[in-house]
Amino acid sequence: MSDAMKCPECGSEYPYQDGLLWICPECAHEWNPASETKPADADTSIRDANGNVLATGDTVALIKDLKVKGSSSTVKSSTKVKNIRLVEDPVDGHDIACKIDGIGAMYLKSEFVKKI
Repeated sequence: MSDAMKCPECGSEYPYQDGLLWICPECAHEWNPASETKPADADTSIRDANGNVLATGDTVALIKDLKVKGSSSTVKSSTKVKNIRLVEDPVDGHDIACKIDGIGAMYLKSEFVKKI
């Protein structure tokens, strides 16, 4: 069965058509495939916790204490991180690569930083 015939909510392979609508018997989701459109130019910019657009080379500050994976150390809130680098393909949702003094190279999620 094609992907167009699968439920977009639960992925069920058993939806049926009722007039113009498709109905999923498992989750009761109704949709019209003709009216579903994808945005032509989706916003791919990376934004900080406040909604500011980030760019490579920016300076940011952490808004939350973050534990360093594989270590017992913690990066404290309001730590400044200079010269960030945006990652094209995020690693487990971490879309910023940087070096933090005293810690070393690491990845950060943009939702835990604010632009300075």
